[in-house]
Amino acid sequence: MHAVTFDFGQTLAALDADLTSARLAERSLSFDPQRIEAALPDAWRVYDDAIHRGLGGHPWKIFMRALLERAASSPLDEEALVGAVDFLWSEQPRKNLWRRPIPGMLELAEDLSDAGVPVGIISNSEGRLAELVAELGWDDRFLVIADSGRLGMDKPGRPIFAWTAERLGKPLERIVHVGDSLAADVEGALGAGMRAVWFRGDAKRALGEKARVAKDAGEVRRALVELGIAAARAPEPIRASPRPGSRPRST
Repeated sequence: MHAVTFDFGQTLAALDADLTSARLAERSLSFDPQRIEAALPDAWRVYDDAIHRGLGGHPWKIFMRALLERAASSPLDEEALVGAVDFLWSEQPRKNLWRRPIPGMLELAEDLSDAGVPVGIISNSEGRLAELVAELGWDDRFLVIADSGRLGMDKPGRPIFAWTAERLGKPLERIVHVGDSLAADVEGALGAGMRAVWFRGDAKRALGEKARVAKDAGEVRRALVELGIAAARAPEPIRASPRPGSRPRST
């Protein structure tokens, strides 16, 4: 039996652009949620680059600064930009911005759990991810939540993957990790001896036989099956039973 772990932000839950805009308005800053959404891909590339350059497994403020710089309708002065980033960071433990479910991903986690596959979360978070997952009513799907802010170790380092594997009761080579960050999730998991699915990654990049790329939840299911987790197959649709005494309709 295998196990599966998921990253949280941008894999199970996306940044809530409306909430982010509303929080920034508390600082008298006006941001269009659509501009925030459009700026996310570039900001995540900045995040990945920061990890590759060894700036830590969770360069949150680097990501958020890049996001706000790209989403602003007009340039922010340095004081306003730094103040906004610091404010959002300080408020994360109280009101996490990553809370919009990504279609199909929680259902996948639930199907795996129902099939007896141990499922966990490995996230570079702020120390209160378990509380957020419970607040959202998702905690029954996950046996383990590895929160870097609480554990003091983060992706892409091997220790956080090994810590999770021990608590899932599986060797690292029997676990597939699903995440959106090439640096933190894919390279981190592969480096720890796990296999990986790069969620919404670049399909043109060769990752080797121990990794797959998937653009949505359906493709994640297929990738997990290819990596040996048959329980990831989509459940068969429930068909209504014929009424007693009825006959099949002729064609």
